[in-house]
Amino acid sequence: MLKPGDPAPDIQVKTDSGADFRLSDMKGKRLVLYFYPKANTPGCTTESCEFRDLSREFDRKGAVILGISPDSPKAQTGFKAKHQLPFTLLCDEDKSVAEAYGVLKEKNMYGRKVMGIQRSTFVIGPDGRIEQALYGVKSAGHAAELSARL
Repeated sequence: MLKPGDPAPDIQVKTDSGADFRLSDMKGKRLVLYFYPKANTPGCTTESCEFRDLSREFDRKGAVILGISPDSPKAQTGFKAKHQLPFTLLCDEDKSVAEAYGVLKEKNMYGRKVMGIQRSTFVIGPDGRIEQALYGVKSAGHAAELSARL
């Protein structure tokens, strides 16, 4: 598990628009990287819409919001449009980013054990180091709690 002071693992993925994204290209900016299990599911929609509703507050605090899940660019594009999300969504289709950040966990789904995403958020400082590592967060209220901590 990552902890404050650790370097944030660099990632290279596609965005919701299909563009290439590399975390190291964001150096110099404070990032809020939130992992969610699947677009258009109830908890993920709640969490993403709360980040949407507070996006101006995060902007004022100098934080760039980035959502990430194992969904494809097409799925992320639809999710973003449907809920008018004003920030970039990243596509971790092979779950390598989730693994690097320690959020790929064994879960029980309908009586079966599967590997899935543990809802988690990381605040990454302008120097590329983890400022906050929040594992196992709840979808409702998380964005407001995080904003208050910035």
